[in-house]
Amino acid sequence: MDRSEFERLVEMAINTVPKPFAEAFEDPDPVGVVVEERAPSKHGPLYGLYQGHPATDFGRPPSGALPPLISIYMYPMLDVFRSEEEIVQQVNITLLHELGHHLGLDEGQLDERGYG
Repeated sequence: MDRSEFERLVEMAINTVPKPFAEAFEDPDPVGVVVEERAPSKHGPLYGLYQGHPATDFGRPPSGALPPLISIYMYPMLDVFRSEEEIVQQVNITLLHELGHHLGLDEGQLDERGYG
């Protein structure tokens, strides 16, 4: 699978995100999503990473703070999952996991919802 095909899968996942997760794309400061090859080495092998201030942090982000961003890492998924169906499933789980962080959910709460 090449990058454009993987990006298409990520776009499909974004278009099918259920509420309340979908609201993260409609906030006054919407979450951005990018596809990157791999996480920076300091993070180890990740499928995704949320960077930003969770929507549950009341008030405005600190001055100079970047908008919230989700990075989806392509090669860790392609290294583990072989079929397009498996990759689609993992992209969806990863996107919902990272959106969950934006909504203030912790790892335990995400695991309970099947997004661990």
